[in-house]
Amino acid sequence: MFAVRADSPPVLVGQSFRIRQVLQLIQKLGRSRSPVLVLGETGTGKEVVARAIHHVVPTGPFVPIDCSALVGPLMESELFGHTKGAFTGAATAKIGLVESANGGTAFFDEIGELPLDLQAKLLRLLQEKEFRPVGSVERRKADFRVIAATNRDLVQEVERGRFRRDLYYRLNVITLRVPPLRERKEDIPALVGYFLRLHGGNCSVSRECLDAMIAYDWPGNVRELENCVQRMSAVNSGPLLHTADLPTALHTYMEARRAGSLAMTAVAVADVSVAPAPPVLSLSEVEKRTIREALDYTKGDRVMAAHLLGIGRTTLYRKIKEYRLTD
Repeated sequence: MFAVRADSPPVLVGQSFRIRQVLQLIQKLGRSRSPVLVLGETGTGKEVVARAIHHVVPTGPFVPIDCSALVGPLMESELFGHTKGAFTGAATAKIGLVESANGGTAFFDEIGELPLDLQAKLLRLLQEKEFRPVGSVERRKADFRVIAATNRDLVQEVERGRFRRDLYYRLNVITLRVPPLRERKEDIPALVGYFLRLHGGNCSVSRECLDAMIAYDWPGNVRELENCVQRMSAVNSGPLLHTADLPTALHTYMEARRAGSLAMTAVAVADVSVAPAPPVLSLSEVEKRTIREALDYTKGDRVMAAHLLGIGRTTLYRKIKEYRLTD
């Protein structure tokens, strides 16, 4: 979706309708101090969206806080800092991440991973704008814009008791959803071109290679696409990248599509060759057989079967239920 460097604002890559919506919302949120909750799958660019919001009116520092890394006995110290001698090994005082963000933006990445005890302390910080470093009896002030991100369903986490309800409502003032790459495939050519300029020097991709990249669903989203382009550029044998340079995941996907296409063609030919004179098979029976063949080939993997058949997963599920193919 975006590219970003520490010394420059994030760069928006793509002109799809979904991305234009995100950009418009970023411009609005960047002029507000209200908390923002950024939702999206892994690799969609949630941190870069947060940086883009901060850079609309770049006041103070942007401090990313990886909540999934706040584990073990020193996690409170990382977040709030500590005084000299607060615990074994604390030879000097240390400023925590939240104090570093004072006057700027604190980005709580993967907020759903934050342990419950730290959730309570974070809630107090957001409500009262003050905190207490480990080993200190004095409270300090910290005022910053809050942006949080997660790939989890926080509503479900609240219902399961793994996320505080009061903290959820404190963070979920404004929600921004980052679309996965499979929902904006028209941006893939622009993204590939950008990453080639970033990592590939003078490399370019063949039309067949680009078509394969557009057909693929990219479960790792933009991050996976960037890694793919970077790998292809590093191991290529010439300035023009071909399908042979694609990573294993895309080759597996292409082979599955090709095999599925051949299987459906074989079924159609077999039906024609052995079918007796009228009455012929009904369209529904042909469709039923084709779906069964696709499910047999993918060993019951419905997502892959839907790809092979060229239909949406919801449509496939409905057809499976309609034809009673659940067994």
